Amino acid sequence: MSVDDSVFDQLFAGNDDPWAMHQRWYEQRKRALLAACLPRARYASVFEPGCANGATSQVLAARCDRLLCCDTAARAVALTRQQLADAPHARVEQWRLPAQWPAQRFDLIVLNELCYYLDPADLAQLIRACRHSLTADGQLLACHWRAPIDGCSLDGDGVHRQLDEGLGMTALLEHREKDFVLQLWSRDPLSVAEHEGLR
Repeated sequence: MSVDDSVFDQLFAGNDDPWAMHQRWYEQRKRALLAACLPRARYASVFEPGCANGATSQVLAARCDRLLCCDTAARAVALTRQQLADAPHARVEQWRLPAQWPAQRFDLIVLNELCYYLDPADLAQLIRACRHSLTADGQLLACHWRAPIDGCSLDGDGVHRQLDEGLGMTALLEHREKDFVLQLWSRDPLSVAEHEGLR
């Protein structure tokens, strides 16, 4: 069973930054790596499910024409809306994944520290939804903590194995550290250099 909504409501109760995403150098550096790993300078449409307090949403908003974010916790949604107050091209919704999912298509979907909160069945449903929602040359970037998490049946490595098997897309990038794994899959198999005629 996936982690219950009440867990996230409790995390945000009295704490606007339960993972210290704004304070820790670990989180700041990881966001910088995530941004640097995006193969395109700009995307037409980006979806960030599980946006937490909007720290990563701000980075993504600067790289796209349209941004859709969602989270299951009402406080997280409110915080992300505050973070994106100066980004009129961004929208934030309160949704429970994977049951609630947008109808539109995206050039990029970002799964950042999200998928191990889902059980394998819900993760499989989310992967199918991602596959269906990506454009013909769409990309998916995922970043997850590799250590075990209390109450979760999957760790980051298990999540990324299931993503790799379920997406059936070209893996353009993999960055693996002791703490986290970051990977990007694309329907367009060409690298950045290949797109610029360097190979």
